Amino acid sequence: MSKKGWLYTGFFIVLAVGFYFVLARVIPGFTKIGVAPVSFVRPFAFTTQDGKPFTEKDVAGKVYVAEYFFTTCKGICPKMNNNLKLVYEKLKSEKDFLILSHTCDPETDSVPQMKKYADSMRVNTQQWVFLTGRKDSLYTAARISYTIDDPVNNLKSIEDDFLHTQFWALVDRNGDVRKIYDGLKESEVKELIKDAEKLLKDIPGQKN
Repeated sequence: MSKKGWLYTGFFIVLAVGFYFVLARVIPGFTKIGVAPVSFVRPFAFTTQDGKPFTEKDVAGKVYVAEYFFTTCKGICPKMNNNLKLVYEKLKSEKDFLILSHTCDPETDSVPQMKKYADSMRVNTQQWVFLTGRKDSLYTAARISYTIDDPVNNLKSIEDDFLHTQFWALVDRNGDVRKIYDGLKESEVKELIKDAEKLLKDIPGQKN
């Protein structure tokens, strides 16, 4: 390569490195898991498997995974929650890590029903929380806050609406949704674990 060619090559390398560092400073978390936040969590109010209120204040400063399922599901939910239990087993020693499992079917999944399901999972329900509540509120959180289902799926009649998704949202300490994962794919489950471990190293309240 000629001297001029090397000069051009060096110039573009410096330009690319400079561009990377600009992105790293401007985009929160760019160097963490490679993407900017896709959304942020709006205020919510649900009820736990123990009948206690649960709001966005209960996840402040935490890293957590949000999923949707229903206790009588015979399709994707059993496999999805078996995969989510792998995440739980890997990260349960992290005091700032949570899993939120929201029901898609609150009419069936009452507090006692969620408690029965939670007990069958044999997990610490202070760390893996099972949530029920108003159907419209649950669905709005899934589609607007967590972006794990397309808002255009929202029907005019909430009674006729039904949400069934295998996607999970990973939320950082600042309440930003960092990435969406397919809970049925082993490779993405492993990726989520690694990404959650990185986010857990962040200082609460720090914007990167």
